[in-house]
Amino acid sequence: MIIEGDYMEKILPLAAMEKILRKGNSDIRVSDPAKVALREYLEEKGVELAKVAAEFSAHAGRKTIKAEDVKLAVKKF
Repeated sequence: MIIEGDYMEKILPLAAMEKILRKGNSDIRVSDPAKVALREYLEEKGVELAKVAAEFSAHAGRKTIKAEDVKLAVKKF
């Protein structure tokens, strides 16, 4: 995944992706490509959400992103 001409650092661990994917059925097996696909999606959407939250924070005259900024950004999606 390329963002703004740079390779994005992987932030979320694959073990966490497996936990999420197994929430509905703990007996199911999860392939590594499935974990990677979920991680890529969540990280991409997380970056998009963070940018919107930062805009809300800046609009409020703050340099700190607060929970309310994140919640507003989620509603915007």
